[in-house]
Amino acid sequence: MANDAPSAAPAPSARTLLPLVVPSLVVGVAAALLLLGVDTLAGEFKDVLWGTLPDALGIGRYSTLWMIVMLTATGLAVGLVVHRVHGHAGPDPATTGLVDEPMPAGVVPGLLLVTGLALAGGVSLGPENPITASNIALAYWLGRKAAPDAPAALWVALAAAGTIGALFGTPVAAALVLSETLATRPGPGSLWDKLFGPLIAAGAGGLTTVLIDHPTFDLDLPRYSGTHWSSLLAALVITPLAAVLGMAAVYLFPYAHAAFRRLGHPVLALTAGGLVLGLLGALGGPLTLFKGLDQVKTLAEDPDGRSAGALALMTVVKLAAMMIAAACGFRGGRIFPSVFVGVAFGLCAHALVPSVQISLGVACGVLGVLLAVTRLGWLSLFTAAVLVADPNVLPLLCVATLPAWLLVTGRPQMQLRGDGTPMR
Repeated sequence: MANDAPSAAPAPSARTLLPLVVPSLVVGVAAALLLLGVDTLAGEFKDVLWGTLPDALGIGRYSTLWMIVMLTATGLAVGLVVHRVHGHAGPDPATTGLVDEPMPAGVVPGLLLVTGLALAGGVSLGPENPITASNIALAYWLGRKAAPDAPAALWVALAAAGTIGALFGTPVAAALVLSETLATRPGPGSLWDKLFGPLIAAGAGGLTTVLIDHPTFDLDLPRYSGTHWSSLLAALVITPLAAVLGMAAVYLFPYAHAAFRRLGHPVLALTAGGLVLGLLGALGGPLTLFKGLDQVKTLAEDPDGRSAGALALMTVVKLAAMMIAAACGFRGGRIFPSVFVGVAFGLCAHALVPSVQISLGVACGVLGVLLAVTRLGWLSLFTAAVLVADPNVLPLLCVATLPAWLLVTGRPQMQLRGDGTPMR
């Protein structure tokens, strides 16, 4: 009797993995170059909008009036582009995550344009989601033409890994993110076999960014003086509290999204959203504008220079600005703004209780907020640890992750389905 059962796929070997090297390198470098290109152009335009233009008009660069005008104008400009370009600059950003299925390649130009406008205009979102989506769309489109027999999922994994590696300047972040999705994916071979190509792409993307832009995430905070019983208590309190704060924004997110959706037109929704962001910026100050990566370094330069009340205000304003920006239709990611929220929260904890070490407070604040907003446990832990650049903090962070994860797992995410209901 013939055996009709399908034969198992062969286990990966050097012979099957070696052909991945060249396409992985190409995708990783290209992903980094696209990210750097958009970020550079947005930075040049930002200098014009927030420097050259207000100086020529005799208006304070970050005056209340200018912040409200600029954010409202940015919302109007982005709304017009979303309304007019092919594919409307991609799907509703409230329904997208960091790594999604490929979009049509024709959507990419419009998506990159609105991303650059938002980054330059001061919107509280990062480039990670739209740049990752653009790289996935382009890699999938070109990869299917160059190698039609290659699995479609390969190009998605390579582009996502290359972009994440470029964003953080290291392949470790990409490996941690992809391990959460690949670990349970059926198929022959170990996790390292599945990560072989993506790790090459992430390494190429990270090295390209490091060689060209020289990024650093170390906030140069006061040195962590060692773990004590009080440190354990602080970690077990700050991290869950930061997660609760992040979850407050998560629960409010669908209501904010529904409110802007009722305006019925992207131009109206984004202009209104820009106005709200301008008012929030006027309330929280200029440090609460933009994606937050440069601003968080400014915040960390003088960790004792602000009162607990001022830091609490910045924490709430930045979190609200991120939620509003994502809800009204701006294209962008939530990782970097969440880092700012977590740093401000950690500094606030230190200001309230000076015995809380600054490095520990910051790391725990970032960890809790990122867990709530992204649900990417490994990436949250990695980001929190790399900001303080001290391996002695890691054991406390690993322990503090557990109660915070219990608070967020199984609950709504800051991502909606097409019908506006939250994902879990």
